[in-house]
Amino acid sequence: MAEADDERGAVGSPELWEFLESVHPGEMRSGLVAAIERFGVFVALDDGPDHPIFPGAGFITIPELSWRRFDSASEIVEVGQRVTCEVLQIDTYHGEVRLSLRATQPDPFQEFARNHETGQVLQGAVTKLVPFGAFVRVRDGIEGLVHLSELSWTDIEAPEQAVRPGEQVTVVVTEIDLDRRRLALSRKRAPG
Repeated sequence: MAEADDERGAVGSPELWEFLESVHPGEMRSGLVAAIERFGVFVALDDGPDHPIFPGAGFITIPELSWRRFDSASEIVEVGQRVTCEVLQIDTYHGEVRLSLRATQPDPFQEFARNHETGQVLQGAVTKLVPFGAFVRVRDGIEGLVHLSELSWTDIEAPEQAVRPGEQVTVVVTEIDLDRRRLALSRKRAPG
């Protein structure tokens, strides 16, 4: 029995292993949110057995919950909610199916990139200040960085010298990086 545990990680449930062998990446699986933890969400899969240790045989990591930024998983899902997710991989050590809820949703950055271009003027709200600049939300789920050098015509040492969180600003799109999903903006290049 110890040999089976070594091959199958920390979990040795025969029903669970039979189920895991039947699941393949790219499939869609549904279930109920069983527990929300700070590190992710457990899902009791409809066609899966109970997990001997965890609240469900499915698991969604925090980054795979949504394309948009959020502070807590409970902003995206709630216990008892039915979800349909894409299978990413089978975690043989923990005996769980790794899932993605965001893979079932359109990527707002891809849509933004299709409909916007460099040089375009946008309005947005400052969402966060960091030592090297400020993040500005220009669309729901889309934030771009205004680098410190692009915040003001005058030399500044901190973003607080030019903007504050919640402030509405006019910015110009200077770069749309699809591969890294990054948006660069400039406040000083925006018209008056």
